[in-house]
Amino acid sequence: MAEEILLELTKREVTGKAVKRLREEGFVPAVVHDHGKESLHVQGNYLDVLKAYQKAGRHHVVNLNADGKKYTALIRDVDIDPKKHQLRHIVFNAVKADEKVDAKIPVHIRYAEGHESTPAERAGLVVLNQLDEVEVEALPRDLPDFVEFDAEKLVAVGDSLTVADLIVPAKVTIKTDAGHPVATVFEPSALAAANDAAGGTAEEETVAEEPAEGEAPANGEAQAKSEENKE
Repeated sequence: MAEEILLELTKREVTGKAVKRLREEGFVPAVVHDHGKESLHVQGNYLDVLKAYQKAGRHHVVNLNADGKKYTALIRDVDIDPKKHQLRHIVFNAVKADEKVDAKIPVHIRYAEGHESTPAERAGLVVLNQLDEVEVEALPRDLPDFVEFDAEKLVAVGDSLTVADLIVPAKVTIKTDAGHPVATVFEPSALAAANDAAGGTAEEETVAEEPAEGEAPANGEAQAKSEENKE
């Protein structure tokens, strides 16, 4: 059974760009969404919130005591400072123990006993991992720490595993496309040539400005969520 994760949060009145002061005082602004009810604006001690995030990721429930109310929640989204690599904001979704939820679960490799590589790698080939996590559906108590694929199936050039090959607990449903590649075996020279062909001048690195409270960095999925989480 997974370790119980507890987190104390207190109600806050500060919102918008003014939350910068909270961060300077050692707090992380947060929001709790509760099944369509009015969102609860809260804050937590930075180290306590960081520890909860490191243990729970986005696939373990966190038991919140927020402004005197208790919630069972999943971490839905986090905003991390791209320069300092520190938490700037966190969003929780309250969940019910008897209702299935969606979560993103890490993908790990299951190696054969006594090995730390695939048969292909032991033969001098290269295995390209193509998927770090999958979306699953399960009851909160049934969410796994990770799902795996069998390293021993990657032997020769061209061998490839997809989401359909993942080893998944019985009470968990994978929602990611079953045909999405997870890992593929390549000749080292072929992979190097492909990397060279895809090369070119790297884009100039940019650093995102600190967002307004509840906003996410302007990229990918986080950008799409920024308006929804905005406070």
